Amino acid sequence: MLLSIRNYLVANNWPAFGVDIATVSAALVIMLLFAVLIYWFATRTFVPLLEKAMHRTTFKWDDYFVKHNFFKDLAMLLPLVFFYTTADVFLVDYATSAEIMRRLSMTLFIFVALRCFNDLLLITADIYNSTRKTADKPITAYLNAIKLFLYLFCGIFIVATLTDKSPWGIFSVMGGLTAVLLLIFKDSILGFVASLQLFSHNMIRVGDWIEMQKYGADGDVVEVNIHTVKVQNWDKTITTIPTYALVSNSFKNWRGMNESGGRRIKRSIFIDMQSICFCTEAMLEKFSSFEFIADYIKEKQTEISNYNQQHEVDTSTTVNGRRQTNIGILRAYIKAYLHNHSKIHQNMTLLVRHLQPTDKGLPIEIYVFSNDQVWVNYEDIQADIFDHILAVIPEFGLRVYQAPAGYDFQRLSSFGDSN
Repeated sequence: MLLSIRNYLVANNWPAFGVDIATVSAALVIMLLFAVLIYWFATRTFVPLLEKAMHRTTFKWDDYFVKHNFFKDLAMLLPLVFFYTTADVFLVDYATSAEIMRRLSMTLFIFVALRCFNDLLLITADIYNSTRKTADKPITAYLNAIKLFLYLFCGIFIVATLTDKSPWGIFSVMGGLTAVLLLIFKDSILGFVASLQLFSHNMIRVGDWIEMQKYGADGDVVEVNIHTVKVQNWDKTITTIPTYALVSNSFKNWRGMNESGGRRIKRSIFIDMQSICFCTEAMLEKFSSFEFIADYIKEKQTEISNYNQQHEVDTSTTVNGRRQTNIGILRAYIKAYLHNHSKIHQNMTLLVRHLQPTDKGLPIEIYVFSNDQVWVNYEDIQADIFDHILAVIPEFGLRVYQAPAGYDFQRLSSFGDSN
């Protein structure tokens, strides 16, 4: 069988694999030894010198060349250049073998060059992300797009090298297959266009808190690339969203809240409307002892007295003229309390208002912003505020509405039995 293969190779002018296989093999071994020696010398001398020089400089960006082994990958090009340029020298009498060696060397050269370009892209990303001004605007999507085009072009040039065809001819053939290519790379094209829109309109950044109910995402963006956006949810799970989905669907970005310096507190307390009443002199005297509203009650009472005197109001009847109410004084107290709270952002909206009365009572809504945006601290601040408000409401003769519970019915039953 081996004899048949030999005769076939010789008949087809393959002397490198036929008659003089020993000579060709010896030449290849010598070339390989020289190539290994060149690579060893480069990695033992030039590469360490360049890496030490990078470490000694005051610039930080050149350290990324060492981190991604750029110089070691670059050194791999030297033996390939040696193989390509010396193939005709070592295989002078074997043109076919020399041509095969050149093509293989060029193919490996393109592959290693692609690896070096990939290192440069990684280095570019690290340098870009290390600057504070641009850290919130990642370029990962653009670099991935460049990688995609590099892989495509290198693949075409490798095929052209191995087949000894013009790469432009392959490009022209691919032009006729545009529809097929668009179908194959549909997701990549959609993702690339979507990533350009996201970044050009500043719709999303790494570190943004986004909420997208359709995909169950509610957390921080940890990675943005051409095909997907990764979101780490608050329960530490990871949700992967197609990049183009962020353009074609709506989502909520909480960046505005982070940049504003405050986080909204919006919550209502329902007051039993049967406990709302006009303030008596005794009630006003009691409320005047409350530190936050002592001046308010004094000024308000003076204003009301002047109004009633000017309009000659008969104050012997409760409904005549103007009077203070316990619910109005409670609102004034809550506002004063929030204005004096160290954890409330005083330069943002601070509102205590009535909402539409319901069958559950009169809602009093507190609408303010905390100056601490950290979730745990925010919840503590919110809880402390409403702890205080709920505890202080009875001091104003008011009651908080609460639907009857089993305990309330038991007390009612016990009261009926005792009678």
